[in-house]
Amino acid sequence: MQKTALLKIDDKEIACPVMTGTEGELAIDARNLRKDSGYIFYDQGYGNTGSCESAITFLDGDNGILRHRGYPIDQLAGRSEYVETAYLMIYGELPNQQQRTAFGQRLRENAAIETQMQKIFEGFPKDAPPMAMLSSIVGSLAAHYPQLATNNFEKDLQQFDLAAAMAISKIRTIGAMIYRHSRGLPFLHPKDLPFCDNFLHLMFSEPYQDYVLVPEVTKALNLILLMHADHEQNCSTSTVRMVGSSGANLFTSLSAGINALSGPLHGGANTAVMQMLQSIHDEHDDGTRFISAAKGGSKSNRLMGFGHAVYRNFDPRARIIGEACSVVLAKLGKSDPLLEIAKNLEQAALKDDYFISRKLYPNVDFYSGIIMRALGVPTNMFTVLFAMGRAPGWIANWREVASNPKGRIYRPRQIYVGPVKRDYVPIQQRG
Repeated sequence: MQKTALLKIDDKEIACPVMTGTEGELAIDARNLRKDSGYIFYDQGYGNTGSCESAITFLDGDNGILRHRGYPIDQLAGRSEYVETAYLMIYGELPNQQQRTAFGQRLRENAAIETQMQKIFEGFPKDAPPMAMLSSIVGSLAAHYPQLATNNFEKDLQQFDLAAAMAISKIRTIGAMIYRHSRGLPFLHPKDLPFCDNFLHLMFSEPYQDYVLVPEVTKALNLILLMHADHEQNCSTSTVRMVGSSGANLFTSLSAGINALSGPLHGGANTAVMQMLQSIHDEHDDGTRFISAAKGGSKSNRLMGFGHAVYRNFDPRARIIGEACSVVLAKLGKSDPLLEIAKNLEQAALKDDYFISRKLYPNVDFYSGIIMRALGVPTNMFTVLFAMGRAPGWIANWREVASNPKGRIYRPRQIYVGPVKRDYVPIQQRG
């Protein structure tokens, strides 16, 4: 029997169906509320609003659970790798050997950036923000490959396999080119290498000397990308779905998601962590004085990388990447004073009642910046790598929107608080 929730307004009762997700998530279906009652629910920031049904990612912030297509994030991190997980995100199941090989081949075949597209870089100054460049150039894919970006769901889905592989592979190549452009270095051509090895080659090889690949470095980069592959209906993913709901093609929708990710409250969090750790180090503090000031409410000593808008428990990704951080630095033979400060902050937060009572646990951003720093990635490129990792999740969400025959354009409502009706006054009569 269908459960209903009753909303009573004055002397009228409105019955709203109750929805139940596969993990027991409960929701009140308010799609007909405005039509039936004239009311809407006001929910600033949509924190309590379900905008869609999705089969991609399950996140339980209260219990620190994150699963992609049903698979726990710790199992994927320990047994899978980024490209295989990307396939899982997009197509719903882990690939067999034949599917994995074919998917990897599509990524290799679509890694290069054509000479005509490379000219776009000439229009950007050397110090252009990397994310601004990334969003612009990814958006331009719709112009360079119009046959894959018709703004017609039926036609675009017919070419989806190619468009998806092209997006993942070219975002990786574009990211490396942005890095080299900012340093005045010549662009390099992709090689027949695994995904992460190819990125390191494109970033760091010299014209006559290839980058020396280190397995631990590749593994660390692979883990970072996998950790960011999807994270439910966050700001950038919701942006991709909203833009896609208008009928916009995959490349255009991804460009919008990149713009959303560029904001400091979203993709810039790991950069803020590094800036915080560097500031603590510059003040010859081991983190003790900083924590004391943060607990005292000092706005200039805000503890970055702790707490999360969704998690009310330990971010499961932080446990995985936190353990990897020490291993990577040890295997690379690098000691980083910022890591020691990070460990001190983590231990203090896990033992201090101030942080425990507020459930301020380290999140994934807390450690990812340290690993990327160890790999030689500059701080201003951190969010570009975030976008590389998140591309499969964005693509999978766009596909859900495009494949839904009953879908409709996203169109939130509002509560108007401006002036009431008033008459126009000619300029000569205004005071």
